[in-house]
Amino acid sequence: MSTYAAPRKVDNTKTLIVLMILLAIMIGLVSQSVTLYRLFCQATGAGGVTQRVASDGGVILAREMTIRFNTDVNSELPWYFKPVQRSVKVKIGEEALVFFKAINKSKETITGTATFNVTPYKAAQYFNKIECFCFTEQTLAPGEEVDMPVTFFIDPELANDKRLEEVKEITLSYTFFKAVEDE
Repeated sequence: MSTYAAPRKVDNTKTLIVLMILLAIMIGLVSQSVTLYRLFCQATGAGGVTQRVASDGGVILAREMTIRFNTDVNSELPWYFKPVQRSVKVKIGEEALVFFKAINKSKETITGTATFNVTPYKAAQYFNKIECFCFTEQTLAPGEEVDMPVTFFIDPELANDKRLEEVKEITLSYTFFKAVEDE
């Protein structure tokens, strides 16, 4: 004679509740993943995220670096966005000011936000921004054209990093997206 006992309804209900809680937690993490990743990268320099500082350290080395600029615009944002100059040469520790041009090509006011990174990634922790249009959202009226500044310097500590001895070029990349509130 078999002694099969049917699962209790209480066990099934507890399992369902636990699974629903886990699902809710996973959905919450996925919905906040961009924000959490951005915070992680800004804190660690991972993923080519630069450092934000108040001013340069005052030490300028003889070693020069070429800083190249790359720009993209998400297809949902009808903006023109390009660097005013494709590259600059700077000495390590020297403060530099460059500009990017943005034009709203639509017939409505639009707010955009820029994401950024630095390659090679191993150089990102030494790329310091003092001021950048990417720190805040940018709102452009229809047809409005603006020059947006970026002030930066390369931390002299880069010269002490053996992994970066061969690095002579750094690329600063931006991608503009339509701001979340504007969607």
